[in-house]
Amino acid sequence: MERREIGRSGLRVAPLALGGNVFGWTADEATSFAVLDAFVDGGFQLIDTADVYSRWAPGHAGGESESVIGRWLKAPGNAHKRDRIVLATKVGKPMGDEGSGKAGLSRRWIRQAVHDSLTRLQTDRIDLYQSHDDDPATPLEETMAAFGELIAEGKVRAIGASNFTAARLAEANAVAARLGVPRYECLQPHYNLVERKVYEDELEPLCRAEGLGVINFFGLARGFLTGKYRSEADLSQSVRGGGVRKYLAAQPLGVLAALDEAAAELGATPAQVALAWQMARPGITAPIASATGVAQLQELLGAARLRLSPAQVARLDGASAGL
Repeated sequence: MERREIGRSGLRVAPLALGGNVFGWTADEATSFAVLDAFVDGGFQLIDTADVYSRWAPGHAGGESESVIGRWLKAPGNAHKRDRIVLATKVGKPMGDEGSGKAGLSRRWIRQAVHDSLTRLQTDRIDLYQSHDDDPATPLEETMAAFGELIAEGKVRAIGASNFTAARLAEANAVAARLGVPRYECLQPHYNLVERKVYEDELEPLCRAEGLGVINFFGLARGFLTGKYRSEADLSQSVRGGGVRKYLAAQPLGVLAALDEAAAELGATPAQVALAWQMARPGITAPIASATGVAQLQELLGAARLRLSPAQVARLDGASAGL
């Protein structure tokens, strides 16, 4: 299977990443272990999580996903799997109440947060450590130097950014160059067939010009691009259904029709086609997709083996133009 480098980090991955936001939340530990095993056994590498997953759930404090992954890595027979994966996590979103100092990208919090993540993950290194949000209150010099320290210490192999504007990403990397410390090697933006404009207009030109990796999240638009949600009545099928309501409009529904058409031609599913469209876009390293069961995961992994024709790509481009 083709592997793509994340920027110039030396980290190489298959063109689909596994989202860990569901581990310990909508996927219990046994199911999460089974999904992780199937992902790695299928020849894939990039597992993406964050310290904050799943702090939003009642009774959760954050760190649940990292803890599940850590226990999976330490499960009997899994010792060899650490070297087979590219482990990515994030820092920056609040891990405590306002005023607790458990948020942002200060040197103090980055060093505490990486210690906490390494402890939960039960590993000695994070392959890709990402700023989950920009932190305008902390000088970029402080943030980039702090990440540089972690790389020099061997706790982190490469760094990336999520939810940054193009201007701030360029500024951060200019600061890194001036300081002589490692730059952000990838971006994790919100991008899919029904949300194209912000990435394509502002972020894509920068990432391609600078050779940055792109591992986009919400690749299936919270499940909308699976075709599961086509009317208001469908929204009750999932705890995430409410976030899909905004897509129940003429043009996004037209995107579903174009996905249905391509899927029928290819003997595939709409979800597979939606991810394959992203994988085929120059500059995309690996879209992130989450799975709450092995059967769902196997469907998603099938996207990496799918090849869209130029005509199919053009139809999907046309159906989603301007979104």
